[in-house]
Amino acid sequence: MIILIGGSSHVGKTLISQKLIEKFHYPCTSLDHLKMGFIRTGRTELTVEDDYKMRFWLWPFAAEMIKTAIENKQNMIIEGCYIPRQWKESFTPEYLKEIRAVFIVMSERYLRTHSEDISRYASVIENRIDDEVNIERLIDCSKSFKEDCIANGTPFVEIDDEYNLDKILEAFC
Repeated sequence: MIILIGGSSHVGKTLISQKLIEKFHYPCTSLDHLKMGFIRTGRTELTVEDDYKMRFWLWPFAAEMIKTAIENKQNMIIEGCYIPRQWKESFTPEYLKEIRAVFIVMSERYLRTHSEDISRYASVIENRIDDEVNIERLIDCSKSFKEDCIANGTPFVEIDDEYNLDKILEAFC
C-alpha cells in the first residue's frame, strides 16, 4: 500500500506521516527531502522559492518511485505539498488500486483563529529553518488544494474547529 499525504504547508503532513510510520512501520519519503536533494546537488535550477514549479518538476520522480514500490510489493508513505492535482494521471488503474491518497486542508476560519498554534507547532517533527508563517498564503494554498481535491475526486480532511490528530489519522486507515 502506498499512502500519499498532500496539502499545503503547515497543515501537519509530517506529523501525520510520523504517526503512520509508528502505526504501520512503513518507510516514508518526504518530498521536501527529495526537493532539497535535487537543489543541493545542482540537478535543478529551481530554488526553495519555486514551490509551484517544483511541484510539476518533482512529481514525475515521485510517481516513478511509487510505481517501483508497487511493482516490488512494498509499502511506502509519501508526504509533501508537491503532489499535483492531476497526480492520478501518472498511474494506470492497477497502480491506483494500491494508492491511498488524502490531502489535509485548513479552513480560512481555522487559519485565522489558530495562527499562533500553527507557528508554535511548525517544528513539532522537523526543525524548520527561517520559517515565517504567512496566513494569507496558507489560506490561498488550502483553498486551492481543497478545490483541486473536489475537482479530481481526491479525499481530503478539512481542519475547521480543532486540530484533532486522531480524526485525521482515521482518514488513512
